[in-house]
Amino acid sequence: MLPITVCMIAKNEDIHIEECLKRLRPCKFEIVVVDTGSVDRTTEAAKKYTQKVYHFDWCDDFSAARNYSISQASNDWVLIIDCDEYLENINLVNIEEILQDNLTSVGMIVRNNPYIIQGVRSIMTERIGRLFNRRYCHYEGRIHEQVTSLDGKEPDSFNLPFTFYHEGYVSESDKRMRATRNLELLLQDLERKGPNPYIYFQLGQNYISLNDLDKAVQYYKLGLDLNADPQSAFVQSMTETYGYSLIELAKYDTALSLKEKYKLFSHHADFVYLMGMVYMKKNMWEKAIEEFTKATTLTSCSRKGVNSYRAYYNIGVIYETIGDKQKAKEYYLKCGDYNNAVKRLEQLSQETDTPEQDSHL
Repeated sequence: MLPITVCMIAKNEDIHIEECLKRLRPCKFEIVVVDTGSVDRTTEAAKKYTQKVYHFDWCDDFSAARNYSISQASNDWVLIIDCDEYLENINLVNIEEILQDNLTSVGMIVRNNPYIIQGVRSIMTERIGRLFNRRYCHYEGRIHEQVTSLDGKEPDSFNLPFTFYHEGYVSESDKRMRATRNLELLLQDLERKGPNPYIYFQLGQNYISLNDLDKAVQYYKLGLDLNADPQSAFVQSMTETYGYSLIELAKYDTALSLKEKYKLFSHHADFVYLMGMVYMKKNMWEKAIEEFTKATTLTSCSRKGVNSYRAYYNIGVIYETIGDKQKAKEYYLKCGDYNNAVKRLEQLSQETDTPEQDSHL
């Protein structure tokens, strides 16, 4: 057995936990499941895969539950997985040597998150810190907990060849209930810690879940004004989601102010694509084409298609809007089987017009 313990906390996860644990079984990890008050078959399902199933009295503190699960592990190296995250790919060759070389650092897994845009299913990919040695790190934060060093310093990170698919489905009623609960906990954290870019980011995300874009952009701006490390994944995500929220609210001039952060984020195709969208909404066609074209030259991206077919599609829309239908067709053809482009090509062949711009919120 590898010297890694998978630690999970769960509550009413019987629709996810069995698939999650079934996919982990071939890896021969020790597995710890801590239940925080399920009334369904979560614990029964977990016991099919591990004897280490425990109960933790919920106290409105995710870090407390996480750290309790870590304390039940037999190994110092712990891999934190949620019940709705399913293993897709893993390479365990030389993993013990990799861990030994990164004793105080946090291992970053790849997580693929599905989402729907204009009726088309797509994937957003991110790296998140999930593997660490409990002698050096633990969790902090009542809500949207983060891995932090025991000595208070920012831990270094290293990439792991572990990929998970985040099922993430919850009903609309459950989503609203969770968002309402999370909002209260986040505001408590904010009151206790004071201005904090990560808490502001999570508050913005929470208001997105509650369909309150005005509140979301308010908190995103507060977070960005604190000038947090632009290399942090959450800062990049906050910047981009702030921009798309402003576009959704038709606050294009405010969104245009993001060009001030261009040097910080222009290595990332998602941000360059976002700026293309802003210029497009402002009818600044040449600048928009320039940004979409640049996006196709970049490899670093989180959202599928922003450095390929989505960028090409929007260039096609611009050319069609300004009356160059032949050029528009050239770019739509670059999009492959992207549904929006296929439809535009069909409509152009029938001499129809008024294309829709892509959206990426």
